[in-house]
Amino acid sequence: FQKILVDPLNNSLKNEKDTNIINKGFWSDKGSRKLYILGNRPGSSSMFEPDIKSLEIYGFKEKDFHLFDITKTKIVECDTLSSGLSDIKFNNLDYLKIDTQGAELEILKGIGNYRPLIIKCEVQLFPMYKNIPSWTETVDFLNKLGYMISDWRKIGSHITRTPVEMDMIFIPNFSIDSGEKIIKEKEKEFIALMLISGQIKLLKKISKSLNLGHSEFYMKIKDKYFD
Repeated sequence: FQKILVDPLNNSLKNEKDTNIINKGFWSDKGSRKLYILGNRPGSSSMFEPDIKSLEIYGFKEKDFHLFDITKTKIVECDTLSSGLSDIKFNNLDYLKIDTQGAELEILKGIGNYRPLIIKCEVQLFPMYKNIPSWTETVDFLNKLGYMISDWRKIGSHITRTPVEMDMIFIPNFSIDSGEKIIKEKEKEFIALMLISGQIKLLKKISKSLNLGHSEFYMKIKDKYFD
């Protein structure tokens, strides 16, 4: 696999080697947008302002609210995901990970004709940032693109009986024509990614349904999650 890293801040990825780097933000269209930088909490800068009222739901104590102070803002150039990949001459995208503090749906809207085999997307069931779309809109958007949820796992702590933030895994819906087409066009890559992500039982089901090749390598593997 070849990796592509995306960060709108200059020099933030300067130590990365043998990597394709896109120094722009991704959004649903081209243009300039304000980035709210949280200098006290690296990795949590966002195109949306933090909502201090939500932090207690995430289990943060008041003494730690300063971590979400906006230390500065920066106007960054944004492009669509499809345009960004096209500019660096990538015609295919097998695995897409989006963890962008509320901007996940806007980025997905710029996906164009790219159809990854696996999409890992962070969603906030209880918004940590102001005015971000509902997580159900992200699920609905990907469902309409022909994807299905294959896994979801909670992130961090919270004070509710349900996760307030999750990593969700989407794969092409193998039961519809468009999903079958995506899988069969890159069969070996799909099998590899399903094995890497531990989706063995589901892979076996899809393999039988679509008559995938190379089954002798994985049909006898035990799925430790279910077995």
